[in-house]
Amino acid sequence: MPPTPLHISAALDGAGWHPAAWRDPSARPRELFSARYWTDLATEAESGLLDFVTIEDSLGPQSSSYEGPDDRTDQVRGRLDAVLLAARIAPVTGRVGLVPTATTTHTEPFHVATGIATLDHVSGGRAGWRAQVSGRHTEAGHFGRREFPVLRPADHEAPEPAGHVSDLLEEAADAVEVVRRLWDSWEDDAVIRDVATGRFVDRDKLHYVDFQGRWFGVKGPAITPRPPQGQPLVTALAHASLAYRFAARGADVVYVTPHDKEQARAIVAEVREAEAAVGRPGEPLLVFADLLVHLDADARTAADRRSRLDELDGAEHVSDAAVFTGTPERLADLLLDWREAGIQGYRLRPGVLPSDLRAITRGLVPVLQGRDAFRRAYEAPTLRGLLGLPLPANRYATTAV
Repeated sequence: MPPTPLHISAALDGAGWHPAAWRDPSARPRELFSARYWTDLATEAESGLLDFVTIEDSLGPQSSSYEGPDDRTDQVRGRLDAVLLAARIAPVTGRVGLVPTATTTHTEPFHVATGIATLDHVSGGRAGWRAQVSGRHTEAGHFGRREFPVLRPADHEAPEPAGHVSDLLEEAADAVEVVRRLWDSWEDDAVIRDVATGRFVDRDKLHYVDFQGRWFGVKGPAITPRPPQGQPLVTALAHASLAYRFAARGADVVYVTPHDKEQARAIVAEVREAEAAVGRPGEPLLVFADLLVHLDADARTAADRRSRLDELDGAEHVSDAAVFTGTPERLADLLLDWREAGIQGYRLRPGVLPSDLRAITRGLVPVLQGRDAFRRAYEAPTLRGLLGLPLPANRYATTAV
């Protein structure tokens, strides 16, 4: 039996993932806050048949400081709202999935549920959500509801920061649960639009979610009818055991950050252990590896381009994810090699946008297709369908008396 084809997605962030990307000759820094720039990126991804794009977001400006903000003026600062941006992209695309980031911290899950459900409706079933915590004390200051400790990388094993991170992930798990319940709070056929009787909605098919937890209580139902996918895709980036457990509890896709094949194998095993530990029901997590990529037709050109960016930034760029610099052919070799370790897909972070995205869609994709490792046409109209995930049953419809 031939191996399952790979899933390929792209992570979109500003001018690219290298901090000096906006200074590359191919970049479009004057357009970063325009709709056209983002729709161009999404349509490029769709032309390459990618499964989906993610859109980065946060509750504070980008920063080179762990606790941020910093004083640098030579790097991109500022973002557009990811969920609103995805809704703008939806009408000009037809098949590629749209997965904006929305934080679970300081953000009401009712609002997240409404935003992502709306995106699923306007995109015809192509929405997802990258659930992300927001643990910086500076970001907590925007809201004034809670005080957070100052976090430093070296402090993560200390009791207070470790407990803070654990609390953030527990809160995030509750937020995902509430969002999922709200998506189910309308049955699929709740909207009847019966002009003759004057009944627009069958009230018996709307349900209270009645969630009560440590951080919030939500009664429901949602204000938005059930999304076309039933449950839009939920994704999460995870680097360690606590985050793997969070993903295992509520996500469909987990992004992981191995730096070699053996580490990929170990991480996949740890993800599966996390699933068993939390008693995950239903479909197992899809495990995608994140890779930051600088691609060109020959390896020397790719390396020279990356070196110029490092010089402009004043330091070699390092990342939580592995950084690949080379040709599409060599990247294809790596992707297929890591597939043997249990990696089912990839979220590629283009070093420079739009050039490295084009290198993915016009360079990497044809190479993978030539090796029968990637689709030649979209197989399904919905994002869940592209990933082989079924339409989930509505929990309230199946239990209602």
